Amino acid sequence: MNKVILMGRLTRDPDVRYSAGENSTAVARYTLAVDRRFKRDGEQTADFINCVAFGRAAEFAEKYFHQGIKIAVTGRIQTGSYTNRDGNKVYTTDVVVEEQEFAESKNAAAENSSRPMSYSAPAPEKASEPMIDDGFMNIPDGLDEELPFQ
Repeated sequence: MNKVILMGRLTRDPDVRYSAGENSTAVARYTLAVDRRFKRDGEQTADFINCVAFGRAAEFAEKYFHQGIKIAVTGRIQTGSYTNRDGNKVYTTDVVVEEQEFAESKNAAAENSSRPMSYSAPAPEKASEPMIDDGFMNIPDGLDEELPFQ
């Protein structure tokens, strides 16, 4: 099985081109900055994943996606290679997009456009109050017994 699920921010506006011929197809290429789960020496690191979307998905990306927006993508990994002008073999890895969607509200996107690409949410004022970040709520202390899963 070849299935990829990613959530991150676009590093730049999608590059959209159309194939030649009578039935031209849109092809959108963009790069997602996906934060790593763990920090090394206190600094956040990210992976930069190349994505390619075709057809209607590419047209959607061209119309609605822009640098800094947070999106979720599902697709498959595809590898390839080509020989560049210098005669060197270059290997490529792309995620071929099957589904793509917004991962934050318009208001959150506007608020985050002035912030750096990755950031840590501020700590809650009181430890007993749940903190809401990106639409998810942290589970308050002491509720572990009431949860139907562990």
